[in-house]
Amino acid sequence: MKSLSTGTGIKDRLKQFDICLLICTSVLSIMSLLLMYSIADKEGMGLLKMQAAATFAGVCVMVFLSTVDYQEVVNKLWIPFLIAEIGLLGITLVYGVAEGTNQSWLIIGPISIQPSEFVKGTFIVTFSKHLDLVKHRINHPLSLLGLGAHAGVIIGLILISGDLGVALVYCGIVALMLFCAGLSLFYFLGAGVALFIAIPYVWEFLADYQKNRIIYGFNPDADPEEYGYQAIMGRNALANGGFFGNGIHGGDYYKNLFACENDFAFSTLCEKFGALGGIIVLVCLAIVVIRVFMIARTSRKDSGAFICIGVAAAIVVQTAENVGMCLAMLPVIGITLPFISYGGSSTLAMYLLLGMVHSVKTHRVKYNFEREHA
Repeated sequence: MKSLSTGTGIKDRLKQFDICLLICTSVLSIMSLLLMYSIADKEGMGLLKMQAAATFAGVCVMVFLSTVDYQEVVNKLWIPFLIAEIGLLGITLVYGVAEGTNQSWLIIGPISIQPSEFVKGTFIVTFSKHLDLVKHRINHPLSLLGLGAHAGVIIGLILISGDLGVALVYCGIVALMLFCAGLSLFYFLGAGVALFIAIPYVWEFLADYQKNRIIYGFNPDADPEEYGYQAIMGRNALANGGFFGNGIHGGDYYKNLFACENDFAFSTLCEKFGALGGIIVLVCLAIVVIRVFMIARTSRKDSGAFICIGVAAAIVVQTAENVGMCLAMLPVIGITLPFISYGGSSTLAMYLLLGMVHSVKTHRVKYNFEREHA
């Protein structure tokens, strides 16, 4: 009887799978695969094969996680997850491989992974549990101090590795989760004032290239030959697509655009498929975020709602950062566009996050199948 009830439980969970999320993420993944195919003349077919494999693996992980009771995971594994994520980021600092100025990759045999992408999922789980434990006294200074230490260790390790783009995503996740958990707006105001006061002091410790990235990141036309070059090229590629684009084999700017497959994927996509393609991607991402918030509202536990809020925040911040770079409105700090940009780690991690959301959706009601089928 136990095996029967378990099987029945899994089937019923899968029946509650969120079709809206599945459709939107399928459209986004198809657009990503078309994009990888369209730049094969520059990058080869290897990107398409890797992206297809990562997408398939991601979908499998998402479906599996939807059948797992998130509450059991949160209650039993949040401490081991916290220890593991700190350990993994620490190992990356010691043994990681640098890509540009970021020491954020680990080489395991023939595979390279970006641990901070996968830690994103465990961090949302652990921070959700922490919030759930202190939600009734969240505005108490000691509670906030503990939450700040929790987030600060993780974000600090990522900043030490040099990955500012990912660190900003974590900051966005923490800020939105704290806000939705009921943190007083006075704390946010105080943090904003403290940051404003600290900027001149922090600025003095930045290297010249970091200062130039920030200055010309917001005004790339002031230095079109060096620091503003990539941003301008990304903007030109985006504009070159017009409304309907140059076609899957058309366009020229992407050929001279660094990281056209990941950091500037949105620019390349718009050059190939036009503003119409860009609108489709942004609308799908917006629907995903709205749907995730809707699932958060119907969660049976606050920890489930916090998980959904963290996932939604990650998608919103990453999308804003990436599109802002491609429009030459924000500094080029290296961040992927969810589900679109090339990258096994980022693609698999995004599907892992959605698997957590599906788990919250499919476990809105705590079923007891053994009792029902007894």
